[in-house]
Amino acid sequence: MILTGRKISQGKSHGRILLCPNPVSFLGGVNPADGKVADASTNGQSAKDRVFAFPRGKGSTVGSYVIYDMKEHGTLPAAIINESAEPIVATGAVMASVPMVDSIDLSLLREGDECIVDGSSGTIELPDVKEINVVSCVIKDGERILFLRRSSKVGTFQGYWSAVSGFIEADETPLETAIKEVREETTIVSKPIKAGEPFKVRDKDIVWTIHPFLFEEKNCSIQIDWEHTEYKWVCVDETVSYQCVPGLDVVYKSLGL
Repeated sequence: MILTGRKISQGKSHGRILLCPNPVSFLGGVNPADGKVADASTNGQSAKDRVFAFPRGKGSTVGSYVIYDMKEHGTLPAAIINESAEPIVATGAVMASVPMVDSIDLSLLREGDECIVDGSSGTIELPDVKEINVVSCVIKDGERILFLRRSSKVGTFQGYWSAVSGFIEADETPLETAIKEVREETTIVSKPIKAGEPFKVRDKDIVWTIHPFLFEEKNCSIQIDWEHTEYKWVCVDETVSYQCVPGLDVVYKSLGL
């Protein structure tokens, strides 16, 4: 799995991710003598030789010199990943020659992930994480949408509720897959009226890249296949009370539902 962000500080390095969900001030928030991070979420772990991932920096500009001081103590992180870099951490990373990339969605990272950061290309690689592209097709009839319960015969998320979905094959476009899956899973022959922006969701060691599509039908007849055990027509706000596949709420939002 390779994620593309923005180049901040050049160089290439690797290590296991130390993930902090909160903004970090290196002045008072990281001990340059041993690299330990004060934020309680890190359980007192050291950033030394780790890929230190946190949303953004904060605090005094002296934080840049704290990072440089970590170089003198041999406690620097192997690399830094941010969602949004600010000048304090970016300057410190450049001064201390720490590879750094930002514009990365931290929800796709996990504590302890093996990670390769290339600050020269603006990419991070997660060798143990696999990316799978799928379609998620919402079928709308008036104010209601088709809601399907996945059977025990499918490979993932058995018993969960979802829209029509399927893997995008190497020789197919997302649109072609969407039309095919709707036909196979419901017997509806149709084309989508809208496509949402693709997005990514992490589940265990898989990142699902989901391509949303919206189909609109009137008084249609549904015949489900072996992938589902039952179906319902429901309003979008009713779906929150069901156990749904990851990212289904984002699918609805991306399609304006």
